Amino acid sequence: MDQFEKLLCEHKSAVERFVKFKLPSSFDADDILQEVYMAAIRNFDKLSDESNFKAWIIGIARNKCNDYYRFHARSMEIPLEEVSETELSRGRMGITEINCVQDTLDCLSEKDKEVLHLYFFCDVPQAEIAKKLHIPLGTVKSRLYTAKQNFKEKYPYPPKTKGEVIMKKLPRFMLEYVISKSENQPFSVICEELMGWFLIPKPGEKLSWGVYGMPERKLAESNEMEVIGKAEVHGIEGVEITVKTSNPMEYNSEGGQKNVSRTFVAQLTDTHCRYLAESHMKDGVKHLYTFLDGDSFLGNWGFGENNCGNEIHISSKGDIIREESVITTVNKPFLLDIAGRFYVTIGGKEYDTVCVMDIETYNPGVVSEQYIDQNGRTILWRRFNRDDWAYNHYKEKWSEKLPYNERITVNGEIYVHWYDCITDYIL
Repeated sequence: MDQFEKLLCEHKSAVERFVKFKLPSSFDADDILQEVYMAAIRNFDKLSDESNFKAWIIGIARNKCNDYYRFHARSMEIPLEEVSETELSRGRMGITEINCVQDTLDCLSEKDKEVLHLYFFCDVPQAEIAKKLHIPLGTVKSRLYTAKQNFKEKYPYPPKTKGEVIMKKLPRFMLEYVISKSENQPFSVICEELMGWFLIPKPGEKLSWGVYGMPERKLAESNEMEVIGKAEVHGIEGVEITVKTSNPMEYNSEGGQKNVSRTFVAQLTDTHCRYLAESHMKDGVKHLYTFLDGDSFLGNWGFGENNCGNEIHISSKGDIIREESVITTVNKPFLLDIAGRFYVTIGGKEYDTVCVMDIETYNPGVVSEQYIDQNGRTILWRRFNRDDWAYNHYKEKWSEKLPYNERITVNGEIYVHWYDCITDYIL
C-alpha cells in the first residue's frame, strides 16, 4: 500500500486535471475521483509494471468519466450515442446538454430533486430510499415516477425517437463573441457553402443554423438542412436539399407560416456554387422555380452573371478597404471581397478568420459580414441594413428602429446591425 500511495502522490495532480477537465462540476469530479482511487487500490496488485502507473490510473479515470456520461444519458434520456463528451462539457462550447440537465433539475421541487438524486446520481435502490426517507416503498415509486415526468416536461430537448436524426441544438440566445483585428495578412480560402444558407451541397452533408435578432440576441429563426441525394434540373446535375424552417422571419414566412419546408437543388463545381431550383408550399399550393424561370427565380436565388453562382475560391481583390467601422469601396456594381483578417472568439473558442463583405451585391441596401475560417466554414454572419432600407414597409429608419445597435459607414452611408447567424459547425 505504501508503494501505491507513493505512486499516487506522484501522479495525483495529473489525474485530478484529467477528471476535472472532463466533468461539468467540481462536486461530481470529486465523487468520480474517489471512485477512481478506490478502483485503483482494489486493482493495484494486477498492475504488472509500475512504470505504467500513470497511464493505468488515467485509463481508470477515463472509464469512470465515460460511465458518468453513460449513466446521465440513460437516466435523463440524453442521446449519448449522438454526442461527444466535449459537447456535454461546461463552458468551452457555450450552452450544452449537460448544463440543461442541471438547469432542469434546478427547476424541480425539493422532493423531486431529492428522489432523482438518490436514485440516479447516488444509485440507491428504491427500498433503501424508502428506509432513508422513512416513507413506504410504494410512495418512493410514486414519487420517482412523478419526478421523472416533471423532469421530462421541463427538459428542453425531447428524447430521440426511432430513426430520428439528432442535430446539435442551437442555443436560445446568441453566444457572446468578440471580434478583434489581426495584424496578419488575409489568407485565401475555398468556401463551398451555399450563399446565404451555409450548407455545402455535397452528398451526406447536413446543417443546423439560426438567426438571432439584435439587440435581444434571442433565436428568431432556425433551419435544419440535409442533402438527401442527387438531382437533375434541365439536364444539369446537382443535389437535392431539404430545408425545415421554424419561426421564419417575415421575408421567409411564405404567407405567415410558422413552419416552412423548402427543397433546393444546388450544384457545386470546381469554381462556383449555385442554386438550380427551389420549391415550397404556400396556401396549399406547391411553388417550383428553376434557373430557367427568369426574374421569378433569379431575383431570389440567382447570383452572379447568368446565374453562375458564387465563386468558391476567395482571395483579396482590394475592392473593399476597411478601417474599423468605416468602409470605402471602388466604384463597381459587384462588390464582394475580403475586408481584413480577424480573430473571432465565440463560445469560448477562438477562430482565425477572414471577413468577407458583401456590399449590396445580392440585396440593395444590405451589407453583410461573413467571418470564414481556414476550413472554408462560416463562423459568424452579420447583417447590416442601410438606414433607409425598406423604409416604405417599416415606416422608420433603422437608426430609429434600433437606436442602440452597432453601426458602420459604407461610402458615407450609415448601415445598422440587424441580426447575426451561426451554424452548428461552431457548437
